[in-house]
Amino acid sequence: MSVITTKQCACKWVLQHQHKLKQAARACSLKVKEVLGLDELKTYEQYNDSEYTFRHRDLTTKLAEPDQLRAKPDVSELKFGQIFSDHMLKIFYHKQLGGWQKPVIIPFENISLHPAAKVLHYAVELFEGLKAYRGVDGKIRIFRPDLNMRRMNLSAQRAGLPTFDGEELTKCLNRLIQVDQEWVPHSEGSSLYIRPTLIGIDGTLGVAQSESALLFTILCPVGNYFSGGSESVSLLADPQYTRAWPGGVGDRKMGSNYGPTIRVQSTANSKGRQQVLWLYGPDHQVTEVGTMNIFIFYIDNNGEKVLATPPLNGLILPGVTRQSILQMTQEWKEFRVEERILTMDEVITLLRSDRLLEMFGSGTACIVSPIGSIEYMGELLNIPTTEHEKPLYKKLREQLFAIQYGHIEHPWARVIE
Repeated sequence: MSVITTKQCACKWVLQHQHKLKQAARACSLKVKEVLGLDELKTYEQYNDSEYTFRHRDLTTKLAEPDQLRAKPDVSELKFGQIFSDHMLKIFYHKQLGGWQKPVIIPFENISLHPAAKVLHYAVELFEGLKAYRGVDGKIRIFRPDLNMRRMNLSAQRAGLPTFDGEELTKCLNRLIQVDQEWVPHSEGSSLYIRPTLIGIDGTLGVAQSESALLFTILCPVGNYFSGGSESVSLLADPQYTRAWPGGVGDRKMGSNYGPTIRVQSTANSKGRQQVLWLYGPDHQVTEVGTMNIFIFYIDNNGEKVLATPPLNGLILPGVTRQSILQMTQEWKEFRVEERILTMDEVITLLRSDRLLEMFGSGTACIVSPIGSIEYMGELLNIPTTEHEKPLYKKLREQLFAIQYGHIEHPWARVIE
């Protein structure tokens, strides 16, 4: 075979596989970033290739007509996930058309899908959740969107969906919030929930990587998570139910992680419990609370206070609020902070020796939620979280609120200009 023929064959192979090569390069970039804890790598600027990412500069906006605008509810009437703003963001991806298409903001509408769309049959889907807050100075802020973008790309990589430049999506979200800025509640404690979602939309059956996808974002005003009722939550911890396992996708924000929990949640509700405490393994490791990460504040055998949370070992979601709490408390240096495996035996031992101070969940929806009791193996364990004069969970919540609502300037709260 001649040298020219060999080169032609090599060029042909590269052209045929360039999409997979580029996605593999992006996957390596994401893995390095996850391991080293780096911010979004600025690799896109050297390319003008829509297979890598869409661009904010290509964003177009079509505003809703007056008769399409919705009445805004009173803040006191807001319920999570039931009322949506006037506009949405849509970005299509089609491999056969070169990859990512131009992003558009349009009036809120229903989505039309082929009956064989992969999202409907194989749960090829992922989402994120973050919030925009109207501060005391009137400015609107979003909280640590870079972490959501990083996590969304890692979920996309695992689902075989196209990845993108997180900063470009953040800029598109900023524009969407600017368009619907009056939907950001004028009330501290309330906020605008932002739900970016990425789904596989190929109209073909068969478990295979999606060649077409849709990234869309909708906005939802939400009220104060703790309005009315008891502040602390009661949990059902039943070892017969497992949320995640090693090698699975418990650390990715995919819809397939949440659907199977609904029946267990109903079981907890029927027993008078608000949430499920998810356990794992024969030693009944504590993993998550409902859709929240979990923290335990206790006194160790040496009389020192310790704040502990399960490690990022693949069983739990790398929560943005979780990471923020760890960073804040490590900076305070008021007590030891640990990421380690926690078990129900340890919780019971600490409780019975009067060394268990607090347990609480953390997440975007609730920020910090105190735990009041746990039903476990036929016994109700009463947790003294809310019985202290100055509990840690309140201090954490107040500090996060201060950042989110602009009481203090902080780089975690990104102002939307």
